[in-house]
Amino acid sequence: MTLDIHSTNIISDLANGGLRESFQQRGRIDYLMHVDGEKAGLWKGSFIDLHAEMAYGTAISGYTGALEPANIAQILPTPNGYVGALTGVKFTQALSERFITFFGKINTAEAFNQPFTGGALGVDGFMNGGLTIPAVFVRTIPYSTYGAGFAYLKGAEPVFSFSLFDANNTPTRDGFDTFFDNGVVFVPQVNVPTKFFGLPGHQGLTGSYSTKRYTIIDRTAFINPILGLTAPTKSGSWALSYNFDQTLYVAPDNPKRSWGTFGNLGLADQNPSPFRWFANIGFGGSSPIASRKLDTFGVGYYYLGLNNALQNLAPRLLPFRDHEQGVEMFYNCAVTPWCHLTPDVQFVIPAQKRADALTVFGLRAKIDF
Repeated sequence: MTLDIHSTNIISDLANGGLRESFQQRGRIDYLMHVDGEKAGLWKGSFIDLHAEMAYGTAISGYTGALEPANIAQILPTPNGYVGALTGVKFTQALSERFITFFGKINTAEAFNQPFTGGALGVDGFMNGGLTIPAVFVRTIPYSTYGAGFAYLKGAEPVFSFSLFDANNTPTRDGFDTFFDNGVVFVPQVNVPTKFFGLPGHQGLTGSYSTKRYTIIDRTAFINPILGLTAPTKSGSWALSYNFDQTLYVAPDNPKRSWGTFGNLGLADQNPSPFRWFANIGFGGSSPIASRKLDTFGVGYYYLGLNNALQNLAPRLLPFRDHEQGVEMFYNCAVTPWCHLTPDVQFVIPAQKRADALTVFGLRAKIDF
């Protein structure tokens, strides 16, 4: 049994633009427990993973006018106030060295762990949601929900997986009272390891289809809410995304120190998804400074194309541009092996027309216990 605890505090300064200038602080504590079932006296090939979270403070994203959160770590599991949540209770059973099954309450953000991004929770790498999770999936895939699935492995990596999720997002409650009462989400994924230039990488496709009824402005866990509007409901929503990552350099003395590039290109339905298409591209990984072996860095760009159905919903009450785009740069400095400080800067043209082009400065402090 292993227990990892991470305390992350982020201060954010919306220096200019957006809806209005603001300075906010929000923190979170993540508790991660992993149990090897065989060693714990259960049965061979069984594992249990738990993820509990606490968050406090106020997120900066409510002041930006952007749909993508400037800091995704600040809006999960909920964007404001004090909250505690058990977002993951996952049971895994290996049936062979290459085939596993899983079920339980699934923290889906943990699956968006693309190399060179730092992961989808925003506590290690990029902070902006546009560089951690393909936005075309925010309508269909909940953050924390019940589900099950299987995966085929190659070299301990999932090459093909298929997941089935409850369409309800239930991070802060048990969810038994709404268990699969609003539809089902199907998520197939292919992620093939490659060896271009003799260096590791991946090429992949991910799809999702939900049977739930939505409106185009329904609240999702991964983007800032669209408030003050009503819209008709529509049944079914789909999304498809291509992803890649490619290592460009591996340190000769340590194969774990590497840097490279990544990207995503996604397409979704015209309604009820608020986004028609999405793209991002980035570059990052271990610091190229030889003496800073534990540091990481990243620079990335995202582009979010809005659907006409959202733009035309209430153009006078809440006017939208046809797109949103942004750039982010960060440097994650290891003060000690267990303490990291990350200065970050973002330049964003937000989706809301009433919000000006903005600059956000951030400073993240993460302690690993």
